[in-house]
Amino acid sequence: MTESHTKVLVVDDQFLIRAGLVGVLRAAPGIEVVGEAGDGAEAVELAAETRPDVILMDIRMPGMNGITATERILAAASEPQPRVLVLTTFDLDEYVYGALRAGAAGFLLKDSGPERLLAAVAAVASGDALFAPSVTRRLVEAFAVRSGAAPAPAGAPPADLAALTGRELEVLKLIAQGLSNAEIADRLYISEATVKTHLNRTMNKLDLDTRAQAVVIAYETGLVIPGGTNI
Repeated sequence: MTESHTKVLVVDDQFLIRAGLVGVLRAAPGIEVVGEAGDGAEAVELAAETRPDVILMDIRMPGMNGITATERILAAASEPQPRVLVLTTFDLDEYVYGALRAGAAGFLLKDSGPERLLAAVAAVASGDALFAPSVTRRLVEAFAVRSGAAPAPAGAPPADLAALTGRELEVLKLIAQGLSNAEIADRLYISEATVKTHLNRTMNKLDLDTRAQAVVIAYETGLVIPGGTNI
């Protein structure tokens, strides 16, 4: 096994779905399935044992659900942490929102085809923290309002974001609105590399692990208002 292989752990309580995912992954070059788990508790054990690069995590399971399993796996993992890609049957799912808050890198609908599955695994394995920015923005916007976050006062950043520079706040706001790095670079007249630098500094200052967590905090602090124009 060469270093170029991506090690994947598959977690789903439904055997046929799990078997289908494993079959697609094993047929793809550059991917090694290192384990299968039928529930969250087994996923935590196998993640510690196999140290996968990517975990396909079913979100709704009896016993320990995917949110709790994600939290425990990431809390116990040494660097580099595995990238958790949540599996769900429908996109506007508050369980998925909870998983993104907990540090999942993104999510994938279970009815996605093999090409979408492999593209998602490749994306998160390469460090892309969000697979579907616009869809994730819709999900976060739908549920962030439940946290009761108040809009930030005009002209002042939210207190939780006070450590960020003006440009970092701009980048964070555009990320939360579902723009890609290329779109942000075009909007702000800067390079994609500069966008990545601002994002990395933002995530370090806020102690975030994924781009999805950055989207969540932008809404929950009131930097971006659910349903607002956010210009």
